[in-house]
Amino acid sequence: MTHNAQPTASHFVDGTYVEDASGTELPVIYPATGEQIAMLHSATPAIVERAMQSAQRAQIEWSAMTGTERGRVLRRAADIIRDRNRDLSVLETLDTGKPLQETLVADATSGADALEYFGGLAGAVTGEYIPVGNGDFVYTVREPLGVCVGIGAWNYPTQIACWKAAPALACGNAMVFKPSEVTPLCALKIAEILVEAGAPPGLFNVVQGLGDVGAALVSHEATAKVSLTGSVPTGKKVASAAAAELKHITMELGGKSPLIIFEDADLENAVSGAINANFYSSGQVCSNGTRVFVHRSLRDAFVARLTERLGNVVMGNPLDEATNFGPISNAAQLGIIESYIEKGLMEGATLAYGGSRIAGDGYYIEPTVFTDVTDAMTIAREEIFGPVMCVLDFDTEDEVLARANDTEFGLAAGVFTRDLARAHRVIGAIKAGSCYVNTYNLTPVEAPFGGSKSSGIGRENSKEAIGHYSEVKAVYVAAGDVEAPF
Repeated sequence: MTHNAQPTASHFVDGTYVEDASGTELPVIYPATGEQIAMLHSATPAIVERAMQSAQRAQIEWSAMTGTERGRVLRRAADIIRDRNRDLSVLETLDTGKPLQETLVADATSGADALEYFGGLAGAVTGEYIPVGNGDFVYTVREPLGVCVGIGAWNYPTQIACWKAAPALACGNAMVFKPSEVTPLCALKIAEILVEAGAPPGLFNVVQGLGDVGAALVSHEATAKVSLTGSVPTGKKVASAAAAELKHITMELGGKSPLIIFEDADLENAVSGAINANFYSSGQVCSNGTRVFVHRSLRDAFVARLTERLGNVVMGNPLDEATNFGPISNAAQLGIIESYIEKGLMEGATLAYGGSRIAGDGYYIEPTVFTDVTDAMTIAREEIFGPVMCVLDFDTEDEVLARANDTEFGLAAGVFTRDLARAHRVIGAIKAGSCYVNTYNLTPVEAPFGGSKSSGIGRENSKEAIGHYSEVKAVYVAAGDVEAPF
């Protein structure tokens, strides 16, 4: 990595790196080797307070700028990220264990896309004129909420920081962001880059910590909104804490999404879709299609081709660009995945591929495929968040629809078929926020992303996000005299 490519302290507050070694130690572990690569400290109450106060100050200055001026800063930040994509990708790989082959194209670049898109949109955040008769009219203004708190997950640390910061900042808000304690490094570089691009110091602060720091940020009196990416149980806790103070929320939570492969699907594309839906980022993606429903007539051919293509997995050093399958991000998660694989075997599913941990210090596990999975099995009902695919057989469209919808989750869904009428009919009947026809897991910033049911509240990305980071003021303007009853 080049000079200054790594953050130099635990927190980035008020435009500069800040350390307070009295906070709880947060070791940063490189998942490929189990080695400690950095030692950070959890934010003390003093750091949290400083972050919130500087965010309040910066927000006043930032919201006084025009949207176009704000957009220019976000666009500059996007350009800097692209210029430093390699260094940022290496840092992401060290932070998460994801292969460099993947981080070079999917992480910092996706963050830059978000900053560029919302930078372009910032000048177009406008209201409307509503005529109401007799020359009177109402006009509306979109105003920032104030200080927003972002809470990140460990699977896409750079992307999540930008997906939350970009719309928040475009609308004139400030943000205090708490990354996952497992992957704390990358958001610090985004904070540094935003200041370099011209954002006022304090506009985007990063503070580290465990759940207690998250709770302090959520309940802080200066917090107007909370945006969380995480698990459903965490989401419920954070949403209730925010609701107690009537704060705005966006919740991007987990899923157990169905991927339905009909008998007329293109087999090669369907297998590719299932691979992307289960094994990209070693399966650590919230929108993964982990319940793969395959029509009974295609099931054997599908499993045969899938297991054949899993032979092309290259597991190894994530910094080697030939590696296409990396370790799990942390030891605790690896243990959870192993326990689900055991449950699958105990409950009678057939292990068709993989299932074993790789010996050594890194947190590696093989891509795993279960067949003969039934809807009631634990592995078919609970989010595993690892490279474990469940293949379920089905016979009819009505049957697979009912089974696909029989879940508390509703984040994503996909359909592979050559019959487009059927594709639209099935997707139309599935209760999920982010759906795919003949592809899976593509999340361009132009499109809204988010879930139904327990999978979340609100949407990230696209013009939809503007509504989640601003509120509307209505102003009634009278042209004539005012009448009153007395």
